[in-house]
Parts: sequence; structure tokens; C-alpha cells
Amino acid sequence: MDKASSDCPYPRCFFCVMKEVNPSKRRASILKFFREFPSQDDDGQVLPISGLWNTAMAHPNDPEFIELGIFECMVALIWKGLKNRRWLSQDQNIYIPYYAAHIIGSYTMNMEEFAETAVNAGVIPALVELLRGRLTWVEQRVAVRALGHLATYASTFPAVASIGEILVLSMQLATSSLEIVYTRFYQYVDQRLSYHCDLLTRGMGGIEMESRKAEEWASQLQCWSLQLINCFAFKSEFLPTICKPDFLEKLPGMWGGLVNENSPAGIGLLRTICSHKHGRGPAASCPVILDALCNIARSSDDWQYMAIDCLLWLLQDPSTCHKVIDKAIPALVDLAEISTLGDHKKLGDSIVNVLQECIQSQGTGRNSISIRAKGEVEELLTSRQRFKWEKNMLKEDLHIKQAAALVVKLEGNSLFSSGDISGAASKYSEALSLCPMRSKKERVVLYSNRAQCHLLLQKPWGAISDATRALCIHNPVNRHAKSLWRRAQAYDMLGLAKESLLDAILFINECSQSTDPDLSSKQSKVPDYAERLVKKQMRAAWLFKEVATKLGDVHCEGDAGDNCGQDTDDSEWETASESDVGNDGRDGLDDDDSE
Repeated sequence: MDKASSDCPYPRCFFCVMKEVNPSKRRASILKFFREFPSQDDDGQVLPISGLWNTAMAHPNDPEFIELGIFECMVALIWKGLKNRRWLSQDQNIYIPYYAAHIIGSYTMNMEEFAETAVNAGVIPALVELLRGRLTWVEQRVAVRALGHLATYASTFPAVASIGEILVLSMQLATSSLEIVYTRFYQYVDQRLSYHCDLLTRGMGGIEMESRKAEEWASQLQCWSLQLINCFAFKSEFLPTICKPDFLEKLPGMWGGLVNENSPAGIGLLRTICSHKHGRGPAASCPVILDALCNIARSSDDWQYMAIDCLLWLLQDPSTCHKVIDKAIPALVDLAEISTLGDHKKLGDSIVNVLQECIQSQGTGRNSISIRAKGEVEELLTSRQRFKWEKNMLKEDLHIKQAAALVVKLEGNSLFSSGDISGAASKYSEALSLCPMRSKKERVVLYSNRAQCHLLLQKPWGAISDATRALCIHNPVNRHAKSLWRRAQAYDMLGLAKESLLDAILFINECSQSTDPDLSSKQSKVPDYAERLVKKQMRAAWLFKEVATKLGDVHCEGDAGDNCGQDTDDSEWETASESDVGNDGRDGLDDDDSE
């Protein structure tokens, strides 16, 4: 290799090599560096590999280092760290296997030809050793990430799948990732490896920084494990391994994908499972999954369409329809008026068609449908028929119907103000039966007002149903502030912290943009009642809460003195929300939103 710069303290310095202006000399020097670097025992080896890590992160599609043998170099460094613990403990060499696996993952995440080169260079056996936990969970995290990228491509998946242990190990990581990070990093300060802290915080330190990064890394460990499992789930031969009851029951609670919007998270993996005939049977037999699918289908998050897809597939399959029909129908009926959701066009029409087929194909015995579910579908089909009839009605007649609905709504508002909540709810139902189907803005108000009545009557599922219908009709979808808030409170009544948290956050976002004077009068300030609910649900949905409770830890993240198993007194935020928003101590109705 060319002689290093006279002012460089390290012989055969990689950074000096990179400064070479002659392209052919530069390539030759880099090639030689990659060949010789694993056999060196000089101090300061972590510097060039951290430089390679930065390059891989910034330019993952650049083929230069791939052509010159970076994968062979990284594989050799991983094996060196696994076999030579004396070398690993010198200087800062303990970082090297982590950086080497991260570099492999970065260069294989976008380019299939790079992945093929990596497999030919022998990266899989080295990554599997890290995945087994031969070093620490930090290396497991980057190993599962790299293997997930390799499993994404048709040409390299067989090489990953040929080692059956990979799927089992990734499933174990997905289910235990939170406990691993909590017990091996977050919980016991004295037992932490110092280089874990440095990697987590990039030298910034501080308890708060370490806490946030620990949660982020735990989520990443889970989401990358799920991503790898998802690649296997597309192949039906691996479904018997994946669809074990103990794994499926835990799957809906895996929110690892929140850190990575491209990760399927638990719901994405469920969608892949339900897309297969062999996966739908085990999914339909798990009550936890069905409850989670119904809740996510009604939610306003980016994965809502995935849960809807799962429910529709389960209903369309004769072998699973009877297992899910009574729970799936109420959720889907609430969503039947949704129009476009992301790239999904006319989603409501698809829902109605599937529900209609369920009614028409119902039989007796195991395939029968409950009277209540049947009634809900028939009511939905009647409303669809109303919409067709109204297309042929004269405008004057439609105006009369709309005026009649407005009169009844005002009667409901009057009853609500006087404290007759049940009477108000009945009036809003009557107004909905009169209101033209095309008067969507007015129907949003009526559903949302009835949702508020259900809240005060302590009927949270009724509030969730009506708020969801209002959000589906609203334009844009899922953006009606008061319905989001009412559903957030209903979820809180049921102890569904994550769902309540999501709606409360979306409500705050809508408040900042709303033209409603009740909501936007203090645009620069988050409403106190919403802030209190968000804080409460963040405690309840704390990533490590279940693990901490399991291990007997009493303190939750961010709340010294609060016990994990104890909820704070709700009366304060409920009273504040009622007096802050509306009249007479109740959440204000949407009376001013009528067309």
C-alpha cells in the first residue's frame, strides 16, 4: 500500500487512501486495505470502520466498495471478534463487529445485486452467529436488520431460509426484545457495558437520553425481527412455525414498527398471515387477534387498512367466516362509509359487498349469523338503498328532509342541555333517519353528538362506534377533532391506552388547524385536558411497562412515585375537558357545524 501521509499517526491509514487523487491507485489501495485490514492488530482500527459505517449510511447504493471487497472484509472482522476475545477487548475493538454488521445491512437494504454479492461473500453464517447472541443484544439488533434485508429479495431469500434456525431466532427476538433491552440495559445501570451507552447516546449521555434511546433501540430490535419474519410468512411452508398460538397471541401488541414507517409491525405481519389460506385458520382461532383487528380497523393510524384487509379476508373464507363474523361485522359496519384510505379507493364499497355476501351465504348451525349482526348489515344495506332513492328525489324534497332533520337535531340539543341525555340520543338517532345520506357534514355532527351522549351514559362502545362513523364520513377521513376526542375518552374508559393515546394526539393536531372557535381559540397552546390525557396514556402505554410489571419494578418511565399498576385519578382531566370545551360542564356539541 502507498505510504501514508507524513502527518498521519497510523500506518496504512484508510483515510489517507481515500485522499488519493489517481483513480486507479485509489482503487488498488482500497482493495488492498480491505484484504489486509482484518489481519491487523494496530490500535485505532475502529476509526476507519466507523468511517466506512458513515459512508454506508450516506451512500448505500454506491457500488465502489462492493466491487472492491467490503463484504469479505466485514465478514472477516465479525469472525475475528467472535473467535479472538483478546483482540476484541483491546482499545475500542469491541465496536467493530457491530459496525461491520451494520455496514452489511446498509449496503444490502436497497440493491438486490449488492445482496447477492454479500451472500456470495459468506455474510449469512457470520450474521447468524451474532443473531444467536454470541456477543450482545446490540449485535443481535444489527444482525437481524441485515438478514431482514437479505430475505427481502427473491434471489437471496433461499440462502437465508436454508438456515431454519433464523426464523426461530427472529421469533424469539420479536417476543423478547423489550425484556432483553430492559433487563440488559435500562434496568440495571451498574451492569451496562459502557460501549452500549456510547452507541445508544453517541456520547451525549444523560439518563433521559439513555431512556429514550433504549426505547428506540428496543422498538427497532422488535420491528426488524418482525420484518424478517414477514419475509418468511409470504411462503406458506413457514406458516406452521409462525402460527404457533403463543406467538400469535403476542403479535397484536408488537408496535415495533412505530420507529420505522416501512416496517410491517405486528399488524403488517398479521396481514401477511391472513393473506394465506393456511394462515387464516390459526388467526381466526385467536380471540386476542380478532379483538386487536377490530380495534385497529376502527383506529386512525397508518395501518388501519391492514386490519380492514385482514377482517375482509377472514369473512370471505368459508372456513373462517363463522369464527369471526359476529365480532367483525360491527367493526366493518362502522367503516362502511369510508371512501378513500391512502391508496385504497372505494374501500367502503368493498366492505359493503363482502358483508352482503356474508348475509346471502349464511346458513344454519356453525355458519349461522347472530340476529344482531344480521340486523346491522341489513340496516347498512337499507341505508345504501336510501342513497340510491335519494338520487332520484327532487331537490325540494331533499331540502324538506334536511330541514326536518335539523329541527329534530335542535330538539336533541335542547334535551342534552337540560340533562336528558337518553332523550337527546334518541333525537339524534331520529335525525339520522331523516337526514339525507348526501348531507355528510350534518351526519358527521349527528354521529359525533350521539357519541357524546354514549360517553355520558357510560356506553363506551356506542361512543366508539358513532365517533368512528363520523370520522369515516368526514372529509378528510379521520380528521374530525371532536370525534377524535370523544373516541379517545371512550377508549380510556375501556383501558385501551394505545388507542386512546393515538386519538388524543390526533385531536391535538386537529385543534391547531381547526377553524372551530371552541377548539382553535388557543392555537398556540395544547388544551390542558388533552395534555393530561396524553400524559396519562403515555404512562399506561410505556414501552417497558409490561416487562417492568412482570419483573416487579414499581416505577414507570417519567413519573417518580407513580406505580405501574396504579392509574392516576381520572376525575380531574374529565372535569377539565368538559368545562374547557363546552357548556354546563359537558363537552360542547357540534351545533355550529351544520350545513
